[in-house]
Amino acid sequence: MTTTATPSPELTAAGAPRAGGGGKIGDHPVSRIGYGAMQLRRLSGDRAAAIALLRRAVELGVDHVDTAQFYADGFVNGLIRDAFRPEDGVVVVSKVGADPSPGGPVPLRPAQRPEQLRASVEDNLKSLGLERIPVVNLRRLDTRPGLRAEGDQVVDLDDQLAVLTALRDEGKIGAIGLSAVTLDGLRRALPAGIVCVQNLYSLVARGDEEMLRLCVDERIAWVPFFPLGSAFPGMPKVVDAPAVTAAARSLGRTPSQVGLAWLLHHTPNMLLIPGTADAGHLEANIAAGTIELDDATLAALDATESQPVDLALD
Repeated sequence: MTTTATPSPELTAAGAPRAGGGGKIGDHPVSRIGYGAMQLRRLSGDRAAAIALLRRAVELGVDHVDTAQFYADGFVNGLIRDAFRPEDGVVVVSKVGADPSPGGPVPLRPAQRPEQLRASVEDNLKSLGLERIPVVNLRRLDTRPGLRAEGDQVVDLDDQLAVLTALRDEGKIGAIGLSAVTLDGLRRALPAGIVCVQNLYSLVARGDEEMLRLCVDERIAWVPFFPLGSAFPGMPKVVDAPAVTAAARSLGRTPSQVGLAWLLHHTPNMLLIPGTADAGHLEANIAAGTIELDDATLAALDATESQPVDLALD
């Protein structure tokens, strides 16, 4: 999916202005607003619409797409394979650490053992139609919400990094990232050359601020999931914060756009991957990258209280 075309700080390889401006993930220049592909599962009955949505993302300046083999058991990866062209210069980031479990109580099961990580990389390569995946995130099971490791799925981080490093040396992956990792885990992993961290983080859930600052210092991309909060019960929502709704009214934007804009203003290493299955919502997410927040608005947003997240959620 990557290309020999040379993107610039202002334009993608496809020639579109960068959504949200320019950033980096590892050695790859990317737009600061990318696309999280998980929601494409909702378009399983309309493949043409799903591919059109991905093509629209490229037109809007997206060249960083986040996916996983376990998103609809390879269906989403297949869409990405068919939608993007080499000249689009799209940097595909996938993740390992879970396998599909269509018949289970949840559609995923842990897959943390080194041999499972290797098999998942091979599955991603096949479904994406790639010889090398630019970045692969190790989805640890250290934090909630989500799966938890039990039994033989409790695997030492060093053993997991060893197999990912071997896959990188073999040329099957380009770089290693971490997801749902603790601060101690990130510190232990730094010698392996970590290029990005995906953790739960938003204006109203800033519990990982110390880890974010470490990533700024180490020039590691910070790619938050649930950047606007979540519909999970017990998890705060950015759109409910009074400072966010006030800023949205003042700016003539939506609260969601303000929440995304705050993230882009917060640190220079912030990369966003908001997901959607709707073209209008995609355009609104991209437009958040054009929002300027003045000092007074930023101060009001910064003063928003970070709320605890119920880590007992599944």
